[in-house]
Amino acid sequence: LLLVPPDRSGLAGVRRVLLVLSGKGGVGKSTVATELALALRHRGEKVGLLDVDVCGPSIPRMFGAQASAVHQCDSGWVPVLAGPGAGISLMSIGFLLERPDDAVVWRGPRKNALIKQFVADVAWGELDVLIVDTPPGTSDEHMAVLEALRPHAAPAAILVTTPQAVAVGDVRRELTFCRKMGVRVLGVVENMSGFVCPHCSECTNIFSKGGGEELAKHAGVPFLGRVPLDPQLSQSLEEGRDFMQEFPRSSAFPALAHIAQQILDGTLQPSS
Repeated sequence: LLLVPPDRSGLAGVRRVLLVLSGKGGVGKSTVATELALALRHRGEKVGLLDVDVCGPSIPRMFGAQASAVHQCDSGWVPVLAGPGAGISLMSIGFLLERPDDAVVWRGPRKNALIKQFVADVAWGELDVLIVDTPPGTSDEHMAVLEALRPHAAPAAILVTTPQAVAVGDVRRELTFCRKMGVRVLGVVENMSGFVCPHCSECTNIFSKGGGEELAKHAGVPFLGRVPLDPQLSQSLEEGRDFMQEFPRSSAFPALAHIAQQILDGTLQPSS
């Protein structure tokens, strides 16, 4: 992952960009993006989180920031501050809707124009990493993000899947997309990887087992880890709470902390 070259856009102070991708909906991209942002922030990193899922924005709710509004400054839109010490910069169309239940019924060109604004016309300030939470698939929104980033940044990506074969097959297409677009894949995260009983600690593999690791092995990219299903994680996301701070004994905590640590240990360093 290359460092962002100097420019006059809102990305001028952003050192690295990380895309969170999956070819399939419902695998927990937003969950992984949110918890990585929290974990990196707790480790002292300056973090931004950009939600480009125009039709299904969920990041405002996951941070308990639905009532927040976006303001303008001389250099563009000012991101909403949330998370530990209000230290994570957020941007989402969810902050621009008059009512949270409003449907975004837009054609591709309008969505693409908004995404380009989110990338270049937001006053992100100085960030160690900007995490981009994407919608499912390999279509307009993904192309718009990459086109907007291309003059300013060379993003890397992590792929999120669930263990079962049907999900892995869709994520494999996302891997092909990354290779065609020249996006370096840092690794694969297997989400919803078993349910650990909070009473007896027995793990039940509800969605089969090992699909994410097999995909990583087949693709020749690192396997970053498994994140189990965890009621405490779901609760924290529903209530906009800081899971990484409030539930350190959860079964999902060490998995998410390990993934974040791999990023800090050099996964986001430039390619040789």
